[in-house]
Formats: sequence, structure tokens, C-alpha cells
Amino acid sequence: MTPWRCSCTLAVIVHYYIDMSVATEYHPPRLPGTLALFSGAAALTVALGTLYFALGGPVPLTNPGLGDLPYFLLIALHYLWGAAMIFIRPRLDRKRIRWFVVAADALAAYTLLLFLFAWIFALNANMDYVQRFVEGGGDLRLALDTRTERAIAALRFGPFLLLNALFSLLIRVRRSALVRATAPPAMIESSDPAAAYLRPFASWGLLLTLVSVMLSTLSFPSFVHLDGIGPLGFISLVPLLLAIRGSSYRRGLFLGVAYGTFTTLLVNFWLGTFSLVSLQISVLIFFCFYLLFMLPTLWFYRRIRVARFLVFPLAWTFFELARSSGFLGYPWALVGHSQYRVLPLIQLSTITGVWGVSFLVLLVNSALAELAVTLLVHRRDATSFRVRLAVAARAARVPLATAAGLLLLVFAGGSIAVATGRTDSAGGQTLVDNGAAAPRTNARTVRIALIQQNSDPRKHDYDQTFEALRRLTDQSLAHNPDIVAWSETAFVPNIRRWGEENPRFSPFARLVHEFREYQESIGTWLLTGNDDYARVFDENNREIERHHFNAAVLFSDTGERTQTYHKIRLVPFTEHFPYEHIFPRVHQLLQDFDVYFWEPGKERVVFEHPLFRFSTPICFEDVFPNEVRQFVTAGAEVILNISNDYWSLTEVQAQQHFAAGMFRAVENRRPLVRSTASGLTAHVDEYGRILATLPQYQEAYLIADVVIPERLRTTIYTRFGDWFPVASLLVLVALTVVSTVMGPKAGPKVSPRRERSLPPADSGAAVPDPGSPGDQS
Repeated sequence: MTPWRCSCTLAVIVHYYIDMSVATEYHPPRLPGTLALFSGAAALTVALGTLYFALGGPVPLTNPGLGDLPYFLLIALHYLWGAAMIFIRPRLDRKRIRWFVVAADALAAYTLLLFLFAWIFALNANMDYVQRFVEGGGDLRLALDTRTERAIAALRFGPFLLLNALFSLLIRVRRSALVRATAPPAMIESSDPAAAYLRPFASWGLLLTLVSVMLSTLSFPSFVHLDGIGPLGFISLVPLLLAIRGSSYRRGLFLGVAYGTFTTLLVNFWLGTFSLVSLQISVLIFFCFYLLFMLPTLWFYRRIRVARFLVFPLAWTFFELARSSGFLGYPWALVGHSQYRVLPLIQLSTITGVWGVSFLVLLVNSALAELAVTLLVHRRDATSFRVRLAVAARAARVPLATAAGLLLLVFAGGSIAVATGRTDSAGGQTLVDNGAAAPRTNARTVRIALIQQNSDPRKHDYDQTFEALRRLTDQSLAHNPDIVAWSETAFVPNIRRWGEENPRFSPFARLVHEFREYQESIGTWLLTGNDDYARVFDENNREIERHHFNAAVLFSDTGERTQTYHKIRLVPFTEHFPYEHIFPRVHQLLQDFDVYFWEPGKERVVFEHPLFRFSTPICFEDVFPNEVRQFVTAGAEVILNISNDYWSLTEVQAQQHFAAGMFRAVENRRPLVRSTASGLTAHVDEYGRILATLPQYQEAYLIADVVIPERLRTTIYTRFGDWFPVASLLVLVALTVVSTVMGPKAGPKVSPRRERSLPPADSGAAVPDPGSPGDQS
């Protein structure tokens, strides 16, 4: 054999073994000793140190109870994890290594969750609600000094957060091959070879999930930007979708539930000022919601091969309807709410409700995720980025064309609707405080005075609140309003009950009589929130019980009480708990935390004013699309929401409430006005244009000239209701059937240069990418 042939043969052999080693990779038999020993020792030290600090440190826990159980569980889990790292290390195999890496992410997520709870309550320690609860002798154990509480939260959770972060970074940066070697294939890798390129994303899945959490949170009104950063909504889920696509089923389930749990916590952080149990209960409920959502969604995602990019938009749209239904329904911070200021886009609500806007935003996220996948497949091609982008766009042309085409169509149609609808609101004017009275240019214009007294009626002195309401109302009368609207429970003492009592023997009766005298004196219609009750009698006409309601009461210009509406959709756990006999301990716990219960109303009242007909969804009733829709189908020409958002002591909550509620105007093509205790008092026309708002946490009034369209339209959404989410579910089922009938389908084309380095379809071997971080299950 000649030297030339020998060298060629040797080159072929070397090249073969290089290819084989890249394709199969070396699977380390155990976790490297130094890293395992260091991590285990650090976990034990931190667990023992924090336990000492909690029980015997400078600020120990006093009388630990059930509320402290999650923290002690955190310490125990870290202790067990550290001990296992040290003592089981010599017998670690591939499966055990995988669970150590998975456990690290789970512990990191649990630690961060508890820390955020502690930090939020520390921030609320000086707030008025907490102070009043302490003074009332409740079961609260929070220092009034927020600085001290924040320091305690940092000392109790900071070491755990640092430990988890260091281990996660070290194992992925220093031992990336180890993580890749122990990772199972992605849930769709057998039908989509491109998923193998996303395994590094699955390795960093928790970090990418937290990025999606922050982007989603900031797309809504938040603690960073009060109006929200709407464009972030179109990219917020891309990191999460990339991580899930490269993950196994169980890993994807963990990431999806983590996203929902943390997003719920950060978006609803203000619930910590409402009651001490509301935030925890909400996060726990949404943990269960997202678990129930991700279980079938990932099942669909794994089995659907036809138009897989539609799976998450369709499933998520139906999920938003599901989580908005029933006793636990809470349609807050829906994906579509992030676009509340984009007028052309939200006009889609007249057809699909807010659900269609959510679907469109989700579809854009899914299409961009597909584009990112194809870019990753071709990232090593020896071409410029512009060429790779063009190739990737061609590979992802179906999802991109679908999303772009639908987005352009909605924008074009919405722009035309807004432009042609500008004349419908002609003549409507809005005045704030001392603006000069304007002439009425339309016979169907109603002037409404919206009063914002800037107090919490249930926590401030009733006489002082009434005095503020009376002062602002007197000022607004200079504009000759047709009706004056006060906020939810603006006048607290029960008018029906105390109006029958002698004012000399009860301060409540005195205040009610003063209110009735004042209302008769102003000579105009007045709407106010109030407590109300209905008495239940036995067969002998003896009263046996009273049902109390959160109500809206309308008085005529002559002082006659004409109509009353009882709030139907009550806030679960904080206004209503119908399972007292099934869960008596839960009912008692809620009462111990100063929760006041009402009974739900039964009739959707349409108030009759000489000039117009209106309904008054109370407080968060206006965030439920179908609830307001039923008022409109009953004959309401104007939606007049009354709310008390003062209690949150943050403008974020009121802005989120407003963003959700204003969709009702567009969905039903009805003007919307909101009278609130302090935020957000506003006037919105039937196209979603924000005509005026009042500054939050200020005493003020707003005069809104509300134009009622000459021809009231019945929109598709008003007529058919929540048809779109149901149709989304049916399409999802249809895609599953089609995929089953068609059988396996080849995955996306892969660059020929890299195709040989991909593992077999059923292989668990990692994709060769030495420069990328590793993966895990």
C-alpha cells in the first residue's frame, strides 16, 4: 500500500470516528466530584444557617404557624438536596444526574416564588389596610416597618437564591456536555428534526420562561410603565415557546406552569394590599389552572403535525375563556388586554370579543417562534445573516404569512371602522372640574357628572366621605348634568334599612336622612353605590334572615328611589364564598381575615332615565365580556361602571382594571363611562377612544357628554357571545383528527451540511453543538 493510500485510509478512519463521537457523544457516568461536593456542602450550610436565623437569629419567627410551613419546607428540601449530592454522588447514573439538575430548577423556582411573596408583603407593611388590620387584632404578623421586613426577606431567601443561581450556571456553563448527555429528546423530536436544535433552549428553559414572564408582565400596565408596553405582547411568549419546543413533555409542563404562576404573581402583586389571603389564593388557583391547561395542550402539541404553529394560539384562546368562567372566573390580564390602546386592532372585538385580539397576539408570537427555529437550523451556514434570514423566512412562510396577513387585514378593517366612526361621536364633549359648560349639539347627548371622592368608603369616616361627595357634586351642578354618578358603595350606610330608623338614636340613620334631604335638594337624578338587603320571612310572616347585596341605587330628580341593581358577579373569596357548609374552616379563615360577604343578585337591571337607558356593572363585573353583553342585550344604551379601586393604593391595579373594562365598549358598540372612588374615572366612546380620564388619588369630578348613537348596532359579538374560543377548541380537535388520519409527516428541511450530525428520530443523543449550553429533561 502506497503512503498516499495509507494517508487516505487513515483520514477516512479518523473522520469516521470523529463523526461517530459527535453523533453519539460521551455520556459521563456520574456528576463530577468537585462540583457535587461543593454544591452539596453549600446547600447544607445555607439550609442550617437560614434555619438558625429563622429560629434564633436577631429577628426570629415568633409563634411559627401554618403560614410558615412553606418556608420550613424550603429549608428541608435544600437540606435533602445537599445531603443527596454528597452521599449519593458515588452511585450516580444518568437518570440520577438528570433528577439532580431538574431538582435544582424546581428549587430555584420555589425559592423565587416564596421570596416574591415575602417581598410584596414587606412593601405593603406600612400601607393603610395592613395598619387597620393590625389595630383590629387580626391574625397578622407583619412588621409595620417595611425596611425591616425587606431586610428580613432578603436574609431569609437571598442565600437560597444565590445558591440556586450559582449551581444552575456552573452545571450549564462548565458541564454543558453532562447536561446534554442526560437529557431526553424533545416531545416532538420524532416528527420534527428541527426540535433537536432547540435543546440548548430547553436547558436554559427556566431562565427563558422568566424572560417571558417579565415581557408579559411589562406588556400590561405594571410597576414599570403605567400604560403598559403593548408591543412587548407580540414577542413575550417567544422564549417560552422555544424552550417548550425543545423540551420533553414533563419539562414542558414544568415550564408552562412556572410561566403562569409567576406571571399571575407579578401582574397581580397589588392583591397583597386587598387582603392577606387574596394573593396566595389567586396564585394557587392559577397554578392549578395552568397545570390543567398545559396537560392537554402539550398532548395536542405532541400529536398535531398539521399546522402545529396554531396549537398554542388556539388552545390558549380557549383557556382564557375557561379561566374566566365559573365561581373562580378571573379574566384579568388576558393576552389581548395588552393592546387596549391600539384602536385599529381592538376593533376585532366587535366580531370575536377580546378573545380574537388575544388569538392574534398569540399567533404572532407563534409565527416569530417558528422563524427563530428556522434561523437556528441555518445559523451555521456560511452565508450572511441577511441571506440566512431570507432562507428562514421561506422555511417559515406558512406561519409568517398567516400571522402577517391576518394582522394586516385586522389593522386595515379596524382603521376603516375607526375613521368612519368618528362622525358617530360628534357633539360629545368632556369637561374636567371647572371647564365651561358646553352647548349640546345632539339630541341624544346625555351629560353625566362622574364624582371621584378619593377615599375608600369602607375604611374612611362615613361623614367625611359624604362631605367630599356632596362638595364635588355641588361643583359639578354648575354644568347642569342630567345625572350624577357616585362610585361603588360611595355611600355605605344601608339606605333602605337606616331610612326607617329614628335619626336621633343612630348616627347611620342620621347620615341616611341627611343624604335623602341632600339628594332631593339638588334637583337631578343621582346614582350611588350602596349596601342593600332583602328580608326572608317564614310562613308566619316573621323575618328569619336577611340577604345583603352590593348594590347600585338610582334616585330621580324628585328624590324617589326608582330602581336597584344587586351585583351578580361577586369577587370569589373576598365578597362571596358559597361553600360555607362544605369547607367551614376555609369560611372561618376568610372571616378571620376581615372578609365581608354578600349574596349575588339575580336580575340584570336596565336603569330607565328620561333621556337614556343604562346598566351599572359593579367593580370587576365590567372585565367579564359576557356579563356586560347580557346587559346590552337587555336594552342598555350606555355602560356605566361604578368601582372602588382606592383600596389597592396603587395606580397599577386601577389601570389594569380600566384596560380590561374598556373592551366592553368596543365589543358592544356602546359608550362607556366609569365613576370610581379613585381610579380610573373615565369616558370612552363606542370605538374605544379614551376621551377623558381623571388623575388618580385626587378629589375631582368629570363632566362627560355621552353621545348615544342614533342607530344602535348589534355587533356579531353581542349577538353570538363567546363563540370564538369555542370555535378555537373545535379547530384544535379537527387538526388532531387530520394529523391522525394523515399519519407521520416529515419535519422541516434541515441544512444538508448539518443533516448528518442530527441524531436518529428515536435517539436521545444530543445535537452536536459544543459551543452551546447543554440541556436537561
